[in-house]
Amino acid sequence: MLLQLMGRPALWLNDYLGQLIGLVYDIIESLVRGKPRWRRFFDQIVEIGFNSQPVVLITGAFVGAVLAAQGLFQLSGLQMESMGGALVSVGMLRELGPVLTGIMLSGRVGASMAAEIGTMKVTEQIDALRSMSVNPIDYLVTPRFLAMLISVPLLITEAAALGIGAAWIVGTQAFGVSEAWWSYHTMMHTELGDIYIALIKGMVFGILIVVISCHQGLKAKQGAVGVGKGTTRAMVYSSLAILITNFFLTMLMNIFLPLGIGS
Repeated sequence: MLLQLMGRPALWLNDYLGQLIGLVYDIIESLVRGKPRWRRFFDQIVEIGFNSQPVVLITGAFVGAVLAAQGLFQLSGLQMESMGGALVSVGMLRELGPVLTGIMLSGRVGASMAAEIGTMKVTEQIDALRSMSVNPIDYLVTPRFLAMLISVPLLITEAAALGIGAAWIVGTQAFGVSEAWWSYHTMMHTELGDIYIALIKGMVFGILIVVISCHQGLKAKQGAVGVGKGTTRAMVYSSLAILITNFFLTMLMNIFLPLGIGS
C-alpha cells in the first residue's frame, strides 16, 4: 500500500515532466525550422511585458519598502541602520525581485495563456490551424516563449530598481538615515553578480511559466470545466516550479559566482 501511495505520484510526475520536455523539444524545433511569427511575437511583448508593468512595479515598490522598514526596525538596535540599503538591494536582486515577479506573472500571464490556448483547444480552433497547415507550436507557443525570455528579465530589473528606490525613501525620509551612508553601503555591497543572478533567474522563470502554462492549454479537454482546471493548474504548477527551482538556482549560483563568474 505504501509503495502504491508513493509510486503513483512518482509515475505521474515522471509522465508530466516527460510531456513538458516534449513540448520544449517542439519549441526548439520550431525556433530552428519553423516560420517566424513576428506580429504574434510583438503582440505578446505588449501583453506580457508592457501590460504587466503596473502589477510588477507596485509589487516591487511595496516589497522593497516593507523589507527596508522591517530591516531597519531590527538594525536600529545594532546601530547599523545605514546597512538597510545593502540589505534591500541584495535581497531584491537575488531573491525577492525574481521570485515575486515570477509568481505574479504566473498568475496574470500564465493563467491567461492557459485559458486562451485551452479555449482554442476545446473549441477545435487548434485543429482548424492544423487543417490550414499552420503549426500550433509556431503560431501559439513560440511567440510567447520568445516574448517571455525578453520581458521577464526586464520586468524583474524594473521591480528590483523600484524596490531599491522605495527602500531609499523609507530609509532616508521615514527613518532619518543619512543619504550618503545609505547610498555608499548600497553601492559597496551590490555587485555585478547580483544583477547576473536576477537576469538568469528571470529567464529560467519565464521559461517555466510559458512551458507549463502552454502545456496546460494544449492538453485542455472537457469543455469549459477543463479550461478552468487547466488555468488553475497552470498558475499553481508555475508558482511551485518557481519556488522549487529558485532554491536550486540559489545554491548553484552562490557556489559558482564567487569563483569569478560575477566578478
